[in-house]
Amino acid sequence: MSTDLIVVLLVLAVMLALFVSNRLRLDLVALMGLMALVLTGVLPVNDALGGFSDPVVLMIAGLFVVGAGLFRTGVADAVGRKVELLAGEGVHRLTLVIMLVTALLSAFLSSTGTVAVMLPVVLAIARRRRISPSRLLMPLAFAALLGGMLTLIGTPPNLIVSGQLEQAGLESFGFFSFTLPGLVMLTLGVGCMMLLAPRLVPERRGHEALSDTLGWRELFSQYGLNERISRLEVPVDSTLADADITSSELRSNHGLTVMAIVRQTDRGRFAHRAEPDSIIHGGDQVYVIAKEADLQATARKFGLKRLSGRVELPQPISVVDALVPPRSEFIGHSLRELRLRSGLGVTILAQKVGGQPGEPVDLDRKLQPGDALLLTASSKAMQRLSKNSRRLVLLADTDKEHDLDWRKAPMALAIMLGMMLAMTFSWVANVTAVMLAAVALVLTRCLTMDQAYRSINFESVILIAAILPMATALDNSGGLELASQALLNITGQAGPLLLLALLFVFTAGLSQIVSNTATTVLVAPIAIQAALGLDINPQAALITVAIAASSAFATPVASPVNTLVLSAGGYRFTDFARVGIPLQLVLLAATLIIVPLFFPL
Repeated sequence: MSTDLIVVLLVLAVMLALFVSNRLRLDLVALMGLMALVLTGVLPVNDALGGFSDPVVLMIAGLFVVGAGLFRTGVADAVGRKVELLAGEGVHRLTLVIMLVTALLSAFLSSTGTVAVMLPVVLAIARRRRISPSRLLMPLAFAALLGGMLTLIGTPPNLIVSGQLEQAGLESFGFFSFTLPGLVMLTLGVGCMMLLAPRLVPERRGHEALSDTLGWRELFSQYGLNERISRLEVPVDSTLADADITSSELRSNHGLTVMAIVRQTDRGRFAHRAEPDSIIHGGDQVYVIAKEADLQATARKFGLKRLSGRVELPQPISVVDALVPPRSEFIGHSLRELRLRSGLGVTILAQKVGGQPGEPVDLDRKLQPGDALLLTASSKAMQRLSKNSRRLVLLADTDKEHDLDWRKAPMALAIMLGMMLAMTFSWVANVTAVMLAAVALVLTRCLTMDQAYRSINFESVILIAAILPMATALDNSGGLELASQALLNITGQAGPLLLLALLFVFTAGLSQIVSNTATTVLVAPIAIQAALGLDINPQAALITVAIAASSAFATPVASPVNTLVLSAGGYRFTDFARVGIPLQLVLLAATLIIVPLFFPL
């Protein structure tokens, strides 16, 4: 084993450990590994930067823009809203329709974006039909992953394996090369979920519905706040009189969150939402959320009078709940650091962590993917949040239709269709077709250039661009040959089916703890070498890798879509394994049967 290979393996081992620990962003870890290989002389600078000009990276960036065009013109939202019209009354039929519609969207759009669109719709249906959301949300997440198997652009692993074939001088995949095996996997996946989910997933209590269809008391109950809301009167001689919310430090130093201020004037009684600069006058009533000990201590300090009787939230004040999506810019920051109240006009009232019961706000706790937050905000602030699901995914309709340009929907669909035709019939290179579609969406004002840039998930783009040269480093140092030879030695005389099985198990297992994109980049070159060594069709090996990479069912951290539904469905970590592992075994068996039929060995 050469010195260069030892360095590469050490760097990869450290990267995998950091990926699993989730202490640093994935793109940062990938860049650190890339720089380590450059500084040790293992990888020349030109090779290290090669990933940033790779067509796959540009295609993925362009597809984020294409997806944003369909989201912002209301195409995806309209499809989501047709679900209930088609679903009928039965739970099984409802599950079936949700999975099929989600898979259809996910075949052409980001799986995370698809789930973000469908999540409020599905929760609203669950509420109206009095169905536990856990019955529907895991099928929703798994359908998004299965839908990605249907087309070349459905998921980054598909694009990566096709690019690896092209880079090796072999025939790459076409736009619909994945469709027939993907349909088989989708059919099996839907069938398994119809049979397994009702038996293996217990009914959990998650977010039972959209916030705007729940009363505030029901939401407060879900977050454990019913006993924490109180009404206080501020005497004229109180030291709190004539102070603003921020300078009073009621939240930061005393543990009281002021939701609303009610003031009696000559023209009547008026209530308004408490803003950071709101002035509290003598005689005002303030609605606060606090622990009993904090409430009593603060009332004594400022001479406040606690009003008795049932507390009713003033009419203009509304609350909604939201989820922190994977790769949100809020992840890793505390609420104190984010200063959402002063910066965005959003007040966080309570939080849920990892599907656990609700708890009061901890201003110093770092936010994590899947955290659920109960918040109140002005209508304008709600609209700003709803426009940027990269920060928070609101589980409520906040005048979303007002933000969608429905008139541009036919244009966006036409551009999408043109892109698909260009890729199917190879009129131009795939990357050219995607970039042309992205430019056309901007030129036709389906979205602005700023919106296009904001839609790109740069973490994913940088991750792929920085990981791709790792395969080059493995190849140059002899690692690919060593790994492929090891696979050949294991398979021996057993033949190609054992190779496909090993590739599936290794890829699926690694993708449960590491990004399926990073897994595919590392495994695909090994699969090509091993396939050539056994003299079998490399396409068969690589489509096996792609299917396995998309089989991220067994843990809530295996895929962003799993993390997104974790809290909303009230799931436990083991719920995913109970359903996901049997589903993976079914797909493994199907892969060994179906892949040789469509891609003869």
